[in-house]
Amino acid sequence: MVLTLILWIVIALVALIILIFIYYFNRFAVLGNRIDNSLSQIDVQLKRRTDLIPNLIETVKGYAKHEKEAIKTVTDARKALVGAKGVENKVKADAQLTAALKTIFAIAENYPDLKANQNFLELQRELSTTEDRVAYSRQFYNDSILSYNTLATTFPGSFFAGLYGKKQREYLKIAEAERKVVKVDF
Repeated sequence: MVLTLILWIVIALVALIILIFIYYFNRFAVLGNRIDNSLSQIDVQLKRRTDLIPNLIETVKGYAKHEKEAIKTVTDARKALVGAKGVENKVKADAQLTAALKTIFAIAENYPDLKANQNFLELQRELSTTEDRVAYSRQFYNDSILSYNTLATTFPGSFFAGLYGKKQREYLKIAEAERKVVKVDF
C-alpha cells in the first residue's frame, strides 16, 4: 500500500515535470511565432506605403516639375526599401524614405493647387494612416520581444531557454542619426 502510494507520487511528479517541459517549450514557440508575425506585419505596412508612393510622386510631378531632385530622392528611397533585406537594412531604408517624404510634403506647402488637389490629399491621408500602422506594428514587435526576452531571462524560463537553445532577441532600434529632426531647406 505504501509502495503503491509512493509509485503514484513518483508518476505524478514525472508527469508534472514533463508538463512543465512541454509548457515552456510551447511558450517559447508561441512567443517566437508572435515575433515573426509582428515582423511580418511591419513588412506588410511598409509594402503598403511603398505601393502608395508612385501615385504620390505622379501627383506631385504634375505640380512641381522643377522639384526633380526631391522626387528622385523619394523614388530612390522607395527602391531601397523595396530591395532591403534584413531588419536593420529595412529600418535604415525606411528612415530614408520617411525623410524624403517629409521633404515632398514640405515642398507641397509652396504649391497651393497641389495642397488642394484631392488625389494629393487622399494620398497624404493614406500615408499618414500607414505611418500610424507602421508605428503600431513596430511597437507590437518590440512588445513581443519584451515578452520573449522576459521569459528567457527570468527563472525558471532562463533554465528552459538554455535547455532549448533559445537566445534573447534584439529590439527594433532606431539609429541615433534617424532620431534627429529632419531639416528642410528651400
